[in-house]
Amino acid sequence: MIVDNLGNIAKTIDHTLLKADATKAEVETLCQEAKEYGFASVCVNPTWVAFAYEQLKGTEVKVCTVIGFPLGATTAEVKAFETKNAIENGAQEVDMVINIGALKDGDYETVQKDIQAVTASAKGKALSKVIIETSLLNDEEKRKACEIAVSAGTDYVKTSTGFSTGGATEADVRLMRNTVGQDIGVKASGGVRSQEDALTMIKAGATRIGASSGVKIVQGLKSDSDY
Repeated sequence: MIVDNLGNIAKTIDHTLLKADATKAEVETLCQEAKEYGFASVCVNPTWVAFAYEQLKGTEVKVCTVIGFPLGATTAEVKAFETKNAIENGAQEVDMVINIGALKDGDYETVQKDIQAVTASAKGKALSKVIIETSLLNDEEKRKACEIAVSAGTDYVKTSTGFSTGGATEADVRLMRNTVGQDIGVKASGGVRSQEDALTMIKAGATRIGASSGVKIVQGLKSDSDY
């Protein structure tokens, strides 16, 4: 699953708009840009999934949404419902935030059940990505989170929400890739603002890039966006 064509960056990008004050016009623009540049998906909050799905009908661009976002602190049952509802509305990919506190407590059973609530709800219907929020974890915790995510049936592990204390780093992407092996996707998100940033993440092992700066990335420009 390693990207071997560094020139085809657009196909790795989840074109992202997750800010709280996003408007319909902005989501529509996001979808139009995704179609124009051939991004892998648009990543929007659940409230916009149905609208984005209608905008992208008949294209190869997928609709991605977020679950338990951005804190990961809702219950497994709520995350399962949120996943099912998002898929009913047209989501083809779901990015869920783990129970970070449970991981740091060493309560791995809770973390496993939390992730499985989403992966089981998505299985056969949508790709699942597990956000481990690397900026809040030490290296041992990052490895453990990745191992649990793989065991729970995820399709991808993902670095960050972009709404915590830091985003993707080259070192974290490499650690995650080394932990999950070659058959699970790795998504780098948060702070990927330029083509150079994206290529660095891809070379480290990322197969997806989550960024609100997708257009500038493929144009070779640099954005000041945080996500």
